[in-house]
Amino acid sequence: MAFAVRLVNLEVKPEKCTPLVEEEKYRANYEKIKELLRPMVKEIEIRSEKRTVKIGGEYVMFRHEMTYLNPPPIAIDVADNMSKEELAKRIDIAENFKYEYIGRELTLDLLAPRSVTNDPEEYKKLVRFVVSNSSLPLVLCSLNPKALEAGLGEVHDGKPLLYAATKDNWREVAELALKHKVPVVVSSPGNLDMLVTLANTLAKYGVEEIALDPGTFAGTKGLSYTLNAFTMLRWKACNEDYELASYPLVGTPITAWKLVDGDTQTKAWWEAITSAMLITRYADLLILHSIEGWVLLPLVMLRFNIYTDPRKPVSVEPGLRIIGDPDENAPVMVTGNFALTYYIVMGDIEAGKISCYLLVTDTEGLSVESAVPGRKFLPEKVAEALESSGISEKVKHRILIIPGKAARLAGDIEDATGWKVLVGPLDSKDIPKFIEEKWKPEVIEELMRELKERE
Repeated sequence: MAFAVRLVNLEVKPEKCTPLVEEEKYRANYEKIKELLRPMVKEIEIRSEKRTVKIGGEYVMFRHEMTYLNPPPIAIDVADNMSKEELAKRIDIAENFKYEYIGRELTLDLLAPRSVTNDPEEYKKLVRFVVSNSSLPLVLCSLNPKALEAGLGEVHDGKPLLYAATKDNWREVAELALKHKVPVVVSSPGNLDMLVTLANTLAKYGVEEIALDPGTFAGTKGLSYTLNAFTMLRWKACNEDYELASYPLVGTPITAWKLVDGDTQTKAWWEAITSAMLITRYADLLILHSIEGWVLLPLVMLRFNIYTDPRKPVSVEPGLRIIGDPDENAPVMVTGNFALTYYIVMGDIEAGKISCYLLVTDTEGLSVESAVPGRKFLPEKVAEALESSGISEKVKHRILIIPGKAARLAGDIEDATGWKVLVGPLDSKDIPKFIEEKWKPEVIEELMRELKERE
């Protein structure tokens, strides 16, 4: 029963129950379970020798209905008309882009080698260079089947995605997909009828792993179509069980560099806008050209926030944190275990160069502002956290600084803990000023005297 509940919650795969897979008598039930758990949007793996990303695999159209599962990977393009120096720079940025955000490491995911020259030999050299200098999976981009074939010949380990099959080259690209056992993107910008027709044709031809590119028209004139096309396809997949729309959707905000007039900053700006829109509107993969931090950083942060599980608040482990080099007179502060709260408070304390003890209590992943009225930030929990942390052996005072938004609990916390409570600021950015003004020897002595008189 426990395993079944985890299956329904999409926390495990049925393959984790090995008898289902290994014993013939369970084979029929295994197939039934797989069908019951089949996502509304098919899932595709794109692999290199060292890394794997997944696209699609979604069950719901709206995040609040359950959750989104596979954040859309971001691919950075490299082209066969670029110098080796430029290629190396772009590969290095894609490979090593990392940003710590509320305890998670945000990265880029793919490289997209593009055949700009339309020369199979030049494209072959490009893919060889990329494979030799990167561990990221690839999206091989060309409308020339011969160029795609040349590129595939350089990918000896892994499973790239082919972009793209069109009404003019679908048969040759389908043959490549079948021969090399790789997924393929079907592209028909601006024509959804042709898009699903092509998807149907490739499926009947034997290609099982298909993604759809309905067209991404960056700029003021094209956003409306792009938004509607992605939304309609996902609606048909999730609400009408329309088989030909049940494939991952590929967005190409890179089109801003061709469709938008203006300087490079304007084009990059429109690429960022279009990407953000597609992250919130069902794109399962994005292909970008910009490598500027002001474009990429907001996108990976937005993606992270959209693809967190709304059923499980983002939290950190409760417990005692030691910040800086605190001594027996150092302040002791308390906060909740909502990840965003924790990392903001931690960052503000570190920015103020304050040595202290930070007691993280279990608020079930809720912010202090929500946890206080929701009865998750409880005096009893604070008392338990103090006791289990052993903080009383580390400091000689018994003064606890609580968040300003928990001020109404000050008396109850004092009763539950036996410590004197000092109400801190409403905003953690004011902690350094608060410590400077309030955490003075004479103040500590006065508070300790009040505590003894109370006892």
